[in-house]
Amino acid sequence: MYPYHGNHKPSAVESAMKEIIDYIGNEGLCDGERLPNERELSELLHVSRSTLREALQRLSSRNVLEIRRGVGTFVSYKHGVADDPLGFTLIRDKKRLARDLLEFRILIEPRAAALAAQNANETDIAELAYLCDSVDDLIRSGNPHLERDQEFHTCIARCSGNIIMPKLLPIIHGSIGVFIAETGGQLREETMRTHRAILNAIRAHDGTAAYDAMYLHLIYNRDRFRSDPILLGGEYLTK
Repeated sequence: MYPYHGNHKPSAVESAMKEIIDYIGNEGLCDGERLPNERELSELLHVSRSTLREALQRLSSRNVLEIRRGVGTFVSYKHGVADDPLGFTLIRDKKRLARDLLEFRILIEPRAAALAAQNANETDIAELAYLCDSVDDLIRSGNPHLERDQEFHTCIARCSGNIIMPKLLPIIHGSIGVFIAETGGQLREETMRTHRAILNAIRAHDGTAAYDAMYLHLIYNRDRFRSDPILLGGEYLTK
């Protein structure tokens, strides 16, 4: 991740960054897991506190780590991916961007949901249920639900067992924010119902139902642009 070429000698901070990344890999830390506190990590890696702080800050700026003030440092869910690597913010036609991103998600996410139904364990399902409930609570209380909505879909990607999905889909999930902005968040009830359908299908380890529920969720969103909403159905929808 941090190659050094020619006669370049890595600085103390660069070396510390590599040590931190190696530590994460060797310890098998997963997304969202907490690193040791600054004192402990400094001792483990044999680096000064000032060097360690700078290394942590740089890794945070690259979305490898997430620093939560007063709480600790965690492995980032963003996997070192830039917030907008595909330049979506530069596209002026936001309505077309939202529509085209939804079309792309329709190609990918139903399969991710089907795989999640096959591979998710009880811990995965508990996390997914928590995120689903959190989105519902935020919608009902009138608070912004974008971040939790994205976490819900990213959790499904992780549960798929495909190592590429969690790296790719957070980029694409920028469409959720664009879509909410373009529709004024009008599909709140549909979001709650279709999220619940996806969760219940994954909980039942029913890959076909999970595929269909995700497909319906995305199609319903896409058709909001066409003013032609489809009817919803399916045995997992209202459980």
